Amino acid sequence: MTSTRDLPPLTSNYWGRFWRSQHTKPPPFPKPINLTNQVAIVTGSNTGLGYEASRLFLNFKLSRLIMAVRSAERGEAAAQKLRTEFPNATIDVWSLDMNSYDSITAFAARVNNELTRLDIAILNAGYSSQTFKKSPQGHEEMIQVNYLSTHLLAILLLPALKLKSPAGTPGRMTIVSSALANIAQLPEHKSIPLFAALDDPKKFGMPTYGVSKLLGHLWLWKLIEGGYVKNDDVVLNLIEPGYLKGTEFSRKVSGGTKVALKLFQALVARTVQDGATTVIDASVVKGKESGCCYLADWEIRPFPPFLHTKEGQDAADKLWEETMAEYKFANVQGVLNSVKSG
Repeated sequence: MTSTRDLPPLTSNYWGRFWRSQHTKPPPFPKPINLTNQVAIVTGSNTGLGYEASRLFLNFKLSRLIMAVRSAERGEAAAQKLRTEFPNATIDVWSLDMNSYDSITAFAARVNNELTRLDIAILNAGYSSQTFKKSPQGHEEMIQVNYLSTHLLAILLLPALKLKSPAGTPGRMTIVSSALANIAQLPEHKSIPLFAALDDPKKFGMPTYGVSKLLGHLWLWKLIEGGYVKNDDVVLNLIEPGYLKGTEFSRKVSGGTKVALKLFQALVARTVQDGATTVIDASVVKGKESGCCYLADWEIRPFPPFLHTKEGQDAADKLWEETMAEYKFANVQGVLNSVKSG
């Protein structure tokens, strides 16, 4: 099967693809799924896509679920519902604030210190806002949560997924992306430093969310280029779950925009239950061929067109350099080197 990096960019109209995608129904799972004895982490799992994906994992007899959430109270409330429905599973709530590097590194350390097994990690926690706001680290908040924090956590979890999954079976990591990455523009790619331009309130707007997801594709491209992750060790992929209703993702949207979104959802949105099947498909059903790939509509798809341009390649190089500098405090280069060579 052809990988994402080998596929040519899509050239058909984005909105036509979007309409067809939203009306594509999930295929039946091709084989019985039994996750007995397996351990999974799902971030942002107290509501929406993360919660429904957690339910599906448990429905397939997952033995232990770690719900990584910012609010312990909301996490426990969600966990209690799942414990009632799936009394034979062990369901834990662990604190994780994607707006805090300290919280992320503490979470990764807890995984390394407390878990003897880890099979699956779903990095689902995301953020969208109409209002410019900076994170405690000084970055625009969507860039912080959706790119910088998510991919820091991804790197820090790679050793555990490699070493704590059963011998001969690769760990699985799926990062929730967005099809909006396909039409995102990055005029800031010529700016030095890149993050300073992305953090400029004058550059903030509706496209910023798509840009935050595009950065994840550039990151994966460089991860592949560096040969850091072997599919025999960890099968890592990005997914587009579709535009979903029944989530709290746009909870901070208000006014006329909120009304318009409700109407739009009524016309085209997938159910969050259908969206959750994309998570299971990418992290359980698909094999090693899906490693270092982007999946949409339950199929492997190409990287965004921007990555197939010289500007995109230059932007990926610059992003990687600045990202590694940002993560220096956590020794991520050392982590990546250990995963690559170990």
